[in-house]
Amino acid sequence: MAEVRLESVSKIYDNGHVAVRDATFDVRSSELLALVGPSGCGKSTLLRMIAGLESISRGTLTIDGRVVNEVPPKNRDIAMVFQNYALYPHMSVAENLAFGLKLRKLPRADIEQRVKAAAAKLDLAAVLDHRPGTLSGGQRQRVALGRAIVRDPKVFLLDEPLSNLDAKLRLTTRMEIARLQRSLGATMIYVTHDQIEAMTLGQRIVVLNGGVIQQIDTPMRLYERPANLFVAGFFGSPAMNFFQGTLTRDGMLQLDDGIRLRIGDLSRLNPATSRYIDREIAIGLRPEDLAPLPNDSEDEHTITLAARLEYVEPVGNEIFLNLRLGARDLVARTPPLSLPEPGSTLTMRFRADKLHCFDPASGARIEG
Repeated sequence: MAEVRLESVSKIYDNGHVAVRDATFDVRSSELLALVGPSGCGKSTLLRMIAGLESISRGTLTIDGRVVNEVPPKNRDIAMVFQNYALYPHMSVAENLAFGLKLRKLPRADIEQRVKAAAAKLDLAAVLDHRPGTLSGGQRQRVALGRAIVRDPKVFLLDEPLSNLDAKLRLTTRMEIARLQRSLGATMIYVTHDQIEAMTLGQRIVVLNGGVIQQIDTPMRLYERPANLFVAGFFGSPAMNFFQGTLTRDGMLQLDDGIRLRIGDLSRLNPATSRYIDREIAIGLRPEDLAPLPNDSEDEHTITLAARLEYVEPVGNEIFLNLRLGARDLVARTPPLSLPEPGSTLTMRFRADKLHCFDPASGARIEG
């Protein structure tokens, strides 16, 4: 399989709109790299530039050591899987799988062998004579994947391939894609707006916002050490809780609604925060790091706050506590437990070493 390298790749339209700005990253051979971000962030545009369906305004794109900026899509040796399947309804599954190979004028025996091999990998052997309209959404998506597999390309490009599936099918098809990528040893670039898809599939993740790369990292590094406020808020369900206020010398955060929140000696845990004493700072706290008292694991880092319980969301093996602290909403994620009625005040605990610190102006993570 091939490596893909982008160096300062940008897409600027004739009206001046910058869809992608100076994207630089590598996709390693046999790696599944996820591109993730909200709608309009530039991820699909970036994928289309790699495919050759969008021109590159500036920068260099290399596939398997060859600069391909001006190379037509058909000569890049890539295969693309789209959100809408793009299957021919009047053809059988076998004919859909074979169509691209026939256009390339491969020998009939070779085509049949590739189609059978792909069908076996994707559990489609029993429906090779069926037309797409008789298949489930998951089967149709597997046919779309199979059409890419039979080509044996250097790079697979997947553009939100699970968006049209229901929740159960998304889960099973996601597992199939992960298994398939491992078995093929394929280089894949996977575009999604779904953080769960990105984290469960991507060996590394490129996070985009406004056409600019925010962070490139492994899934757990993104979650545990987000580079900025955007990444911190984008990853995690429920989303990270945020507090913004003035950091005081006595270990308090003076919030804009008059509440003084004790956060402890941040400068001892994170010396770089000492520059923010008597200045504005943004603090993040994951919902799973906020829990009701009592707790047997209290120590010198444990801090408490009092918040009003608004309502409880039971979701089976855990519950989400929706809380109100002054003018802001908070969410805590805990195992099932007995709780007072909504409207009651709960004493919640957290640890100072679980806080994430950010510069409120730049959004950048504070550490060093």
